[in-house]
Amino acid sequence: MMTSRRRRPNRWRNERQIRAGTVLLAAVLAIALPGPWLAPHDPNALIGAPYGPPGAGAWLGYDYLGRDIWSRLLAGGLSIFWMSIAASILALAAGAAIGMLSAYRKGAVDQGVVWSTDVLFAFPDLILVLLVVSMLGRAPWLIVLLVAIAFLPGVIRLSRGVTLGIVEQEYVDSARMMGFSSAHILLREVLPNMITPLLVQFGVMLTWAIGMLSGLSFLGYGVAPPAADWGLMINENRAGLLVQPWAVLAPVAMIALFALGTNLIAEGIGRINARIEEEA
Repeated sequence: MMTSRRRRPNRWRNERQIRAGTVLLAAVLAIALPGPWLAPHDPNALIGAPYGPPGAGAWLGYDYLGRDIWSRLLAGGLSIFWMSIAASILALAAGAAIGMLSAYRKGAVDQGVVWSTDVLFAFPDLILVLLVVSMLGRAPWLIVLLVAIAFLPGVIRLSRGVTLGIVEQEYVDSARMMGFSSAHILLREVLPNMITPLLVQFGVMLTWAIGMLSGLSFLGYGVAPPAADWGLMINENRAGLLVQPWAVLAPVAMIALFALGTNLIAEGIGRINARIEEEA
């Protein structure tokens, strides 16, 4: 069965924003992923004076307890990386499935999904996560699940809106008349034609997840100390910003570059999709 999907891999490579975002993201991941194994010292070892300046044994100096900032920076990116990726993937998969099924079935199922998403939209994302974490604890899996739930209404609304336009196309009607199952139609005819908007949404969610997870750690509701985490490092060392700025500025820079890279990639994909639609 033929679909209307268009492939433009050369446009993705030639888009300036995507190239810039990929470079930034690759630079951050080159530190975050192998960082825990490259750290010169134990991230939790007290090896220097509190807020000690940079020196031969510590490129960025020491934090408020005398721990090596460079080692904690290397070890602190893995948690925010896997948690933001996991939350975004979970929200994308669940939201896309619910939105497609809702738009395809219509009727009472669609009305129930629309009503449920409106209810979830009424709760501010960060407040919802903070409320549940404060009551149930801050286990990483729970934080990931809550962030995914916070993103779920947006994905459902997007996938439902795109699917409503796709199911009216002739090739979907042809698939129905040929007797293909609903699962086949959704997976083979609908899903391939909504990959680009879902990719854009994934990039946006990833940017939001980075900011939300970092904010939770900064507020004391994210990764628990003494674990190394970029958001937690900012919270722990903000009192000594004027004495030892690297303890705060280094993790801030990594979070900013991580979020900027994902945002540039998402915007670049969105621009390409908009140009393709104009040319169609």
